[in-house]
Order: sequence, then C-alpha cells, then structure tokens
Amino acid sequence: MRDAAQLEISQAEEALVELTTMLEDADPQVQRALDFIKQIEPETVNEQAKICEIPAPPFKEQQRAEYFKRRFIELGLKNVRVDAVGNVIGERAGETAQPTLVLSAHLDTVFPEGTEVTVTRTGSSLKAPGIGDDSRGLAVLLAVIRALQEQKITTRGTILFVATVGEEGLGDLRGVRHLFANELKGRITHFISIDGTGLEITNRAVGSNRYKVTFKGPGGHSYGAFGMPNPIHALGRAIEKISRFVVPKQPKTTFNVGRIEGGTSVNSIAHTAWMEVDMRSESAASLAAVDADFKKAMHSALDEENAFWNHRVKLAVDVTLIGERPTGEQAADAPIVRAALASDSALGITSRLGSGSTDSNIAISLGIPAITIDGGGEGRGAHSLDETFDATNSYLGTQRALLIALEIVGVR
Repeated sequence: MRDAAQLEISQAEEALVELTTMLEDADPQVQRALDFIKQIEPETVNEQAKICEIPAPPFKEQQRAEYFKRRFIELGLKNVRVDAVGNVIGERAGETAQPTLVLSAHLDTVFPEGTEVTVTRTGSSLKAPGIGDDSRGLAVLLAVIRALQEQKITTRGTILFVATVGEEGLGDLRGVRHLFANELKGRITHFISIDGTGLEITNRAVGSNRYKVTFKGPGGHSYGAFGMPNPIHALGRAIEKISRFVVPKQPKTTFNVGRIEGGTSVNSIAHTAWMEVDMRSESAASLAAVDADFKKAMHSALDEENAFWNHRVKLAVDVTLIGERPTGEQAADAPIVRAALASDSALGITSRLGSGSTDSNIAISLGIPAITIDGGGEGRGAHSLDETFDATNSYLGTQRALLIALEIVGVR
C-alpha cells in the first residue's frame, strides 16, 4: 500500500492544455460523464459496501471474482472472462487497438477466511475490514464503466478493465504478473491501478523482499533433553538481530517480522520455529543492503545458538524467498503522470506524488507507463479490523480516474 512519504508538486501546464482541449472537443459528452459520476456516487458507495461484504481472503478471491464477472457482463463489456489465475477481465474496444490501457483494482484483502466483513454506517462513514483497500478501487472501476456506457463515449484506444488477484501479502502480485507474462502479453501499452482511498498519485514503486525463515532440530522433552539447542531460542536471537538493523530514512527502507510460529507444548523443546519477514525500499541498492544484513543475521543466530549449547545435536536453518516485488520509478514528467496531474488541476485537486507497493510495480519494472491512483474519499486503518471510509466528496476519485483514462486512450 501507499507509503506515507509524498511530494507536493506544481501542475503540469502542458498536460493541462492537452486535457482542456480534449474536454472542449468532446464537450458536452465528457462533462456529462463527470456530472453522472457525481450523481451516482451514493450508488457507487452502496456498491463499495456490497463488494466489501463479499469475502476475498488471500488466495480465495473466487466469490468476489464471480460478482465482478457478472457486473462486467451487465455493464456491457465484451469478451468478459476469468483467466487462469483468477483475474476478471472485460474489454471496451476503441476505434483502434492501440493504445491499450489496463484500468485495474485488486480483488483480494489481507484478512483471513472467517473475518467479519459486515459494513456499518454512521453518517458518511463506513466501517469494515477492507472497505477502503480495495473495495473503493473496485467500486470506482465499475463507476467508470457506467459513466462511459451511459454517455456512449467512443474512445480512440481500447480500455481493458481488470479486477486482479494476489495483490496483497504473499499473493506477490501474481495476478498482474500473469497479465503481462501470459493473458495480455504484448497488448498493454499503459497501466493504471486504482488502490485504496484519498487523492494521491503513486509513481514510485517500493520494492520488497519477503522470506520465510525456519529453524529446525530434533526437539525433545524440556527437562529430559535440556541442553539441546532450541529452534525457538534461535528464532529469538534472529529477531533480536533484525530489531537492531540500521536503515536509511531516505530512501525510506523498512523491515518487519510479520508472523512467527513454532513449538508443540510448554514442556517440549520445539523441533521447528519459523517467521515471515518483510523488507522494503524505493531503492534497489538499499533493499539489497538490508537483504544482505538479514541473511547474515540468520546464519549468525544459528551459529550462536549451536555454539551456546555445544551439543552433539545441531540446528539447521532454511531461508526461503516467498515474495519479491521490483523497485522502479515513473518520472514526474512522464506523459502518464502529467495526465494525472492535469486531471487533478481540472478538478481542483492539489496533486501529491508518492511511493507504494502496488500492482503497478510490475508494469513500471517492465518499462510500461504506469501509475497507481487513490479512489477518493478518506480512509483510515487500512489492513486493520477497524478500517473506515468517509465518503465526503469521494466522487472526485472516480472523476479523476475517468479523465486520466480518457487522456490516455483519447476521445473521438
């Protein structure tokens, strides 16, 4: 998700001229579409809540995917399908095949199966796990389609609407990876992900390396086998070493032990103990540096535990890469970023560029023009059970998504 660090920037005047020309040439059609988006925002928020209440835990997005397949068909998209990994794709052809824009949002949440996802409302505020990330992006995706269809806007290029799987956690961007490597290989000229809440633009891809570290031994009775090295003790040594890593504030570089598990009972020496670790940075060099420190620390923890007990039984450690997201940057003066800035200016939005780890990472790493945009409104508590969404003026997120898309594909 979006990193907190952002950069306030001035508007791109050249892009604004281009967008203004487009609006004037297409007027009143595009303006009517913008008005329609504002008019239907209560329906969009209702659909956002409906989407949120369809469970989509990691690797189990099928129920929500079926809803999107049905909605894509109802809204008139063509060649609607669920691909081999679970992405839902619908096509809206333009006069020509190029440019081809993928406009996407992700189906999955971070929450495990069985999480209560009923939405509660207080005024303009909605509360439920996943109400913003990414139920908002998904609702915006559908509202953009509705606006295009309602106003019968003909585009020069083609828009592919995609609800992706595997954006969160150990999904490792598997949905968008499949789009570029298989399902839409060679077709995509531009990529936009709508992810979360607010009105920011993500043009810098935060890379990440994720590992599962498992310390292993034979285990035994806590009294009878006392003196044998303990995988949980080794894990503790490893976590303590990670906690003392020194990383740069700029470029922002982070580390986190996210999950731990191990042991059989209170009176047993564990035979295994494991943890999952996440490291991130906008800089490939900084990420590589903390990664090297991490690997060194894991083997140092193992050696210390074995040496401390000096027992004939020795522990072993497995360090397995379970996720890898590339870093990259879309320059602030790149045409796709300028299109977003111009759309902001046309709508009276103060632009902010930032960094994050999203589906756009893959496109940016492949040299495809790509950004991630927020879906409007104000969200709090993402990835928590107390996640909220305030719908005040949230229609601006959908209006902006439409304008950026039309700036890229063109209007007849």
